[in-house]
Amino acid sequence: MRLFVSEGAPGSLPVLAAAGRAQGRAELLVSTVGPEECVVPFLTRPRVPVLQLDSGNYLFSTSAICRYFFLLSGWEQDDLTNQWLEWEATELQPALSTALYYLVVQGKKGEDVLGPVRRALMHIDHSLSRRSSPFLAGETESLADIVLWGALYPLLQDPSYLPEELGALHSWFQTLSSQEPCQRAAETVLKQQGVLALRPYLQKQPQPCSLEGRVVSNEPEEEELATLSEEEIAVAVAAWEKGLEGLPPLRPQQNPVLPVAGERNVLITSALPYVNNVPHLGNIIGCVLSADVFARYCRLRQWNTLYLCGTDEYGTATETKALEEGLTPQEICDKYHAVHADIYRWFNISFDFFGRTTTAQQTKITQDIFQRLLARGFVLQDTVEQLRCEQCARFLADRFVEGVCPFCGYEEARGDQCDKCGKLINAIELKKPQCKVCRSCPVVRSSQHLFLDLPKLGTRVEEWLERTLPGSDWTPNARFITRSWLRDGLKPRCITRDLKWGTPVPLEGFEDKVFYVWFDATIGYLSITANYTDQWEKWWKNPEQVSLYQFMAKDNVPFHGIVFPSSALGAEDNYTLVSHLIATEYLNYEDGKFSKSRGVGVFGDMAQDTGIPADIWRFYLLYIRPEGQDSAFSWTDMLFKNNSELLNNLGNFINRAGMFVSKFFGGFVPEMLLTSDDQRLLTHVALELQHYHQLLEKVRIRDALRSILTISRHGNQYIQVNEPWKRIKGGEADRQRAGTVTGLAVNIAALLSVMLQPYMPTVSAAIQAQLQLPPPACRALPTGFLCTLPAGHQIGTVSPLFQKLENDQIESLKQRFSGGQAKASPKTAAGLTAAGPQQVQALMEDVAKQGDTVRELKAQKADKNQIAAEVAKLLDLKKQLALAEGRPLETLKGKKKK
Repeated sequence: MRLFVSEGAPGSLPVLAAAGRAQGRAELLVSTVGPEECVVPFLTRPRVPVLQLDSGNYLFSTSAICRYFFLLSGWEQDDLTNQWLEWEATELQPALSTALYYLVVQGKKGEDVLGPVRRALMHIDHSLSRRSSPFLAGETESLADIVLWGALYPLLQDPSYLPEELGALHSWFQTLSSQEPCQRAAETVLKQQGVLALRPYLQKQPQPCSLEGRVVSNEPEEEELATLSEEEIAVAVAAWEKGLEGLPPLRPQQNPVLPVAGERNVLITSALPYVNNVPHLGNIIGCVLSADVFARYCRLRQWNTLYLCGTDEYGTATETKALEEGLTPQEICDKYHAVHADIYRWFNISFDFFGRTTTAQQTKITQDIFQRLLARGFVLQDTVEQLRCEQCARFLADRFVEGVCPFCGYEEARGDQCDKCGKLINAIELKKPQCKVCRSCPVVRSSQHLFLDLPKLGTRVEEWLERTLPGSDWTPNARFITRSWLRDGLKPRCITRDLKWGTPVPLEGFEDKVFYVWFDATIGYLSITANYTDQWEKWWKNPEQVSLYQFMAKDNVPFHGIVFPSSALGAEDNYTLVSHLIATEYLNYEDGKFSKSRGVGVFGDMAQDTGIPADIWRFYLLYIRPEGQDSAFSWTDMLFKNNSELLNNLGNFINRAGMFVSKFFGGFVPEMLLTSDDQRLLTHVALELQHYHQLLEKVRIRDALRSILTISRHGNQYIQVNEPWKRIKGGEADRQRAGTVTGLAVNIAALLSVMLQPYMPTVSAAIQAQLQLPPPACRALPTGFLCTLPAGHQIGTVSPLFQKLENDQIESLKQRFSGGQAKASPKTAAGLTAAGPQQVQALMEDVAKQGDTVRELKAQKADKNQIAAEVAKLLDLKKQLALAEGRPLETLKGKKKK
């Protein structure tokens, strides 16, 4: 093999470090070439680093070369490393390119350089701190560490650009920089010149686009529209002209919904909520709301879809709640099942069936699976030492013991799992254990229990995962958690408990015990389906024809990715197993956690008392859905998103489009004669619709919502540039132009109403009623943008869709749900107090207006000096807004075309 590197080329740093790690594994010749030398014969431009393999093939991606060297050294790939590499390419590199260009080429210093990368550095530091591990993907150095170190070294080798407060990042960087392969790589590439060694290389690179607008602005920047091919335009126009005939055929309604051979059969479940816990906003977005969006989308695609959920009602938690309230466990379940059902009904969750686990079907199916496991030798018996609370006179279920985690020292670890480090715990391993009910110290006692022999089932699970994961839409965290369990080695898992309230164990000598809730809770999906239809096996014993999507927060992954599949595989009864496991991270509340006892955060039964409609809650929770990392609910941000994205963007466009039809054309859609500009807009909308489909098919729910808002921004800009309210007063050609603009705009509004249906079903129905959208177009979402409101179509009465959230209203709600949280005023990095919501709101509106002015001037191809003057005003407003919000002040630059 031959590795070509160049002095002063940043990509040479990580590949040399990775090559040093693989030293001795293969013969490698390292050649230093000039920056202008073409190494790869089929590339027209110089490219380094390059690895020429013995086969004659070339690798010329930094990550690919590093990966090759790591694989040579025996490293095994993992999902977390792949996540970091994707983040490095899409988030870190653009920011870092800007910072290095400012520093090396433009000679800037200090915050001008640090500003573009500060958020990325904080993300790395936060990830290292949260995982309490020395490296990005665990306890040992990985490919991700070398790639990120190599990218960051030219900047961070100067201590002034490594903020002292980022302690975890500082330790990580110093650890890697002190290693011999990394030191040799730095000496080879930087030649004792430091970052200035990169100047010849960076001077030949195009000036990177400034990122600061994206960092401080409350509203997404208007992107330059992509160049379109004639073929793309022709395809989009052809789809448009099909009109309603282009809609897919509607599936006939059936009850019950059953799989149909030859069709796409989608079975969707949400993690079953504990019956006696009122769900908070994090529970709602993590499970039922995310699944609801996907279920509604599947139905719009005319896929045969069944969406199920229900309350998980057995276990100690229910027994304890019954004691607290002086009711029987069954009465507690009846009471709180109704509470859950009411909450989900208010949030407009479209279950096909919402059931519960305290049923005869649950007992029958659970006991059958157990008997099959027992008969096949997958159940063990053993004596277990358990914690018993003498004061409460009962053995304590794992979740009713708290103490100090034996692994990471977290002081509020549960008896089954630590929420901080994620490791599973035996309750007796906890340090300083306490009974959660009476706070006394429990004692250890022995009891005979049954175990699921997970080690014996491990090979079956691994083979199933090898078949399932490739090509599936398991989220990265679900893949990582599941593989971590397998990597650490499966252990026998206790499946019984010393309780009365649960599914009875059908085995002699165990009559006084019940099944552990995490053995039979996941079986609840099956029993709930059995209570929906006696043909439940057509869904749950039909893996050849059914795709199972399961939605949950990440703490539930082990039970859905390992424990239940093990039980189902061991039962050998052809059970349908999860095809796509969709797990979110955690949603926090403001700067802390939700707490019912402390009155902190909004819980499901409280949201409807705020006066804010359910669809606004749905929109905001989906907008901040914690897909790749934890996110936080913020009242101030909710106000901004409602007033900017919904009121000023989406609602403004749809209302204007409908009002123009009513006011200028008597309520009838005018004739449309599309110009080439109209066809280009139509094509951009069609491509954004395709992107929306691609994202939702991959269950990237939050990102798909951005596509809706992008289309409405295109629509607003289209109306603003063409000014139909002025043209309608002109001659025949102008009036015809006003008609075309209005007709195309109202058809975009119709499309948005259908795209919006999975996210905001009530608002979607309101738009469709106002536009009198034909019923077939309301029920199906095609892959192309169709003209569903042809010329002559009569619309209904148009009215505003959204109301402005006021600052005093939001401040009142923020105080109401703050509980005992400290009410410290927000501070900027420089110690300045942030402005109040009213001032921030005013600045946000000024930024939005000025942004419209700039976009309009660009669309009109106005004089460059005039545009530059207005851009300067916009950047000044954004600086004011950044200070007002208490964010670090970045140096803002105008966008430059590539």
